[in-house]
Amino acid sequence: MNKAKIEELNSRFRDKSPEDLISWFLDEYGHRVALSSSLGAEDQVLTDMVLKIRPDARIFTLDTGRLFPETYDLIDRTNKKYNVKIEVLFPDYKRVEEMVNSKGINLFYDSIENRKLCCHIRKIEPLTRVFKTLDAWICGLRAGQAVTRQNIQLVEWDDNNGLIKVNPLAYWSESQVWDYIKANKVPYNPLHDKGYPSIGCLPCTRAIEPGEDVRAGRWWWENPESKECGLHKR
Repeated sequence: MNKAKIEELNSRFRDKSPEDLISWFLDEYGHRVALSSSLGAEDQVLTDMVLKIRPDARIFTLDTGRLFPETYDLIDRTNKKYNVKIEVLFPDYKRVEEMVNSKGINLFYDSIENRKLCCHIRKIEPLTRVFKTLDAWICGLRAGQAVTRQNIQLVEWDDNNGLIKVNPLAYWSESQVWDYIKANKVPYNPLHDKGYPSIGCLPCTRAIEPGEDVRAGRWWWENPESKECGLHKR
């Protein structure tokens, strides 16, 4: 897909529903497109949309080994509600062992470099493996989530992974996400009700205070401009 086609798709779907955009990619790419889910609220909305359009669509998630118990429970509840088996990816245990034994179990608190190394081994490397089977991937980014995401488009070329990146909820507000969850009875992580708008690994996620940015609880010891794992690097 060239730049002109991406621009054409952004123009065509700018005022259409997320389901319209998802349908186009599922029809066009079949099992060469997949939803990458972190089990967050946005990704749960997309899971509901994707499976209503195509019950056998590919959905995958990451088990970094440091997730909240509530996240593991949500994987199970989601599988049972939609009668699916979300594909679970794991990091290379040898790489994790080497990292932990050389830098410590909670190395990510010591420096941004260590944190990014941990993200790379636990998240980026397993994702790179699955990306080799895809031509496009769908994710739950919204422009309003963080300063690092404010310029995203519905359809982008992902230079980092050599894929088309689809952001169906790019222009949705947080309230639209929750309105959809409530209206469609979509299962979600109960931590969202306890002040966790963005949920990643347990040691790197905290509840936020009133008025804080929705991503303030992720890697809270870092500057906002560095708060990405590398997957969505721009």
